[in-house]
Amino acid sequence: MSAPEASAPGLGARGPGPKEQILARVRDALQGRAPVEAPGPFGSWRPPGPPAASPPERFAAMLEAAGGEVVRVRDEAGARDWLAGFAVDFTAAAVGFTVPTALRPALPQAAPDVAPLGVSIARGAIAETGSLLLDARDGRRAQLLPPTHVVLVRAPDVYATFRDAMLAVRDDLPSAIGLHSGPSKSADIGHIMVKGVHGPGRLIAVVIGQEAASGA
Repeated sequence: MSAPEASAPGLGARGPGPKEQILARVRDALQGRAPVEAPGPFGSWRPPGPPAASPPERFAAMLEAAGGEVVRVRDEAGARDWLAGFAVDFTAAAVGFTVPTALRPALPQAAPDVAPLGVSIARGAIAETGSLLLDARDGRRAQLLPPTHVVLVRAPDVYATFRDAMLAVRDDLPSAIGLHSGPSKSADIGHIMVKGVHGPGRLIAVVIGQEAASGA
């Protein structure tokens, strides 16, 4: 008796499975279509605003328009002094893994799900959208769970556009990058705006650098 013929991969006695059927429909739909060229670099959308504003100034305006807060300091010493004064109203903090020792508040450490304050350091920020780039390696739980979130960002790391920011970090990408563009808020229920639904209800960006010196 001759050996049975081998079935094609993914094919059983009853014919192709769901995956093979979907792929077959995709192949049929693509037949005869001209190939599409890659679009090239993303030019990015720019909201209207004063063209002469520096990236930190533009970032501050956009983040504040979304309900965030911005503090400007001259240098790390200024950031440390501001954070020391701000932290006296809190009992504990959850601090990101990559926050430098000199910029960690003098508070007891607490788990992010019970800490009233979270402190992170951003990989950068985007001026055109008022967004902070938060690296997953700094700790997503400290970025999302405490009700008040302070994010440190250096002025040279504030980029004019999303494309500029992605080009700057493309050689050292984490498993995830979060774009935080203000406090968490939702109006899903009754069209009533509520803050702190899916994350911190208060977001404060501390911009460190000479370009932000006027606010120190």
